[in-house]
Amino acid sequence: MTHSTIFCDFDGPIADVSERYYLTYRQGLDHLQAITIATGDELPIRHLSKAQFWTFKQNRVPDRQIAHWSGLEGSQIDTFLDLVSGLVNHPSLLRHDQLQANAYAGLSMLQQCGVRVVLVTLRPPDQVMQFLAHHGLENTISDLYGMSATQAAYQNQVHHKLERLQTAIAAQQRQGYALTATLMIGDTEADILAGQALGMDTVAVTCGIRSQSYLQSLRPTHLVPDLWTAAQCLQQQATLGRR
Repeated sequence: MTHSTIFCDFDGPIADVSERYYLTYRQGLDHLQAITIATGDELPIRHLSKAQFWTFKQNRVPDRQIAHWSGLEGSQIDTFLDLVSGLVNHPSLLRHDQLQANAYAGLSMLQQCGVRVVLVTLRPPDQVMQFLAHHGLENTISDLYGMSATQAAYQNQVHHKLERLQTAIAAQQRQGYALTATLMIGDTEADILAGQALGMDTVAVTCGIRSQSYLQSLRPTHLVPDLWTAAQCLQQQATLGRR
């Protein structure tokens, strides 16, 4: 296959974090409400539905705006955002991460085609490995580059992903792997912009935390629904390349 090694994000292409992020949002509001009730007050909180919340996240509506639309003002928003930041990686919420519907099939196809999948994520490596082991996917991953900071994935800074991707590429090259025809697969601007900055082809998947229209505006090389479709496209390209 043309791409013998590819780089791939974890959240989005493989892990569906939508339930965890929504429950974190709900718990953050409820905790803030409990705090204000304890001081003799009560907030006019409005819980957005999961569909509303996830649509806003996919279209990069700022968290402060989401908090405002949920009934918060001023310093209440700051307190809420601090609560969310502290809650999002709690073990009781991490267990709500789910496997994307077609991720298993996509990773299996890539493995069968002899493609090495190197994960480049802003999640702590132990979280990723626990998830992969739970779903029987640890053997489909050739290498993993994550971050120790538990908040990095939620903040999703482009410069963090660029640094991790640079580290991963350099390490793979030192191990003797040829990366002349590699690419980056991901679901956010951090993945696509990091890949583009390093001159790589990029594959944006729309099953994650960014909408199709937003991802299209980043001009990725390919725009596909999920990892399974990405694997099919790579297989087709390899077949055409051998003719």
